[in-house]
Amino acid sequence: MEASRVERFVEHMLPAVIRAAGRARALEGQVRNVPKIDEASPEKQALTRADLETQEIVLETLFEAYPDVALAAEEATETAERFAAQADACVVVDPIDGTLWSYLEGQGPYSVVVGLAVDAIYRAGVVALPREGVAFDGTLDTGAFVTRPARKRRPVRATADSRRVLLSNGIDEAAAEVLRRRDYEVMRASGGAVSVAPLIDGVCAGLRHSDNDGGISIRGRVGVVIARAAGALVSAGEGADFPRDMETFAPDLLIAANPADLEVLEEARAAIRTTSRSA
Repeated sequence: MEASRVERFVEHMLPAVIRAAGRARALEGQVRNVPKIDEASPEKQALTRADLETQEIVLETLFEAYPDVALAAEEATETAERFAAQADACVVVDPIDGTLWSYLEGQGPYSVVVGLAVDAIYRAGVVALPREGVAFDGTLDTGAFVTRPARKRRPVRATADSRRVLLSNGIDEAAAEVLRRRDYEVMRASGGAVSVAPLIDGVCAGLRHSDNDGGISIRGRVGVVIARAAGALVSAGEGADFPRDMETFAPDLLIAANPADLEVLEEARAAIRTTSRSA
């Protein structure tokens, strides 16, 4: 994919993601879970009409602007079938990240996630938080930006203006207790929200852990390109840089605006490891 098309990806997709986020927000409390029986866990099984409608809003715009990309979409909607199975450029879509716990149960912010990878390396991303009314976007070349209702899109930087940390719903209480003992406030959130945590007002850091064989999913990695563009510190644990590609195994994602918070996240991550070894 040409560099110019990568640069214009956000220009094309940001309005669609914002529309999709608005639709998801409008349907809150009006849809029910109709689980996908071919998935192994309740989190993966969760599906609502909002997931399907939100994805179609995104994919209609995507197909108009980028019909030649491959697609890795969460749901099997009508427009998803129109994309190629393989291509150098791949667009990753999660129409409602956190359907079960964050969207239906209201446990922290859910998210609408759209990312572009070229040759398996993430180049651009958009993550909207419908309940909070914000959308973040960015590329490493152009920086990170935030869009709020009735306001112009503007640059955004990772900041540590609070003691609140977002934890993905799969993380056990051992990690949460480490953070609370260090005087942090803990809030559960979708993976997409965690990936842009230090860009969110009132949030300083985020932590994810995945026991899946593939580690943090391809959808959970989209927001990292935005966070990096905003100057966030992004780690896979033990001082390792979090992968910039779609495939390298990484079970943990630690993200913060300053080194002190990142060190505490490392303590919390170690608690997860200790719990796993003793289980």
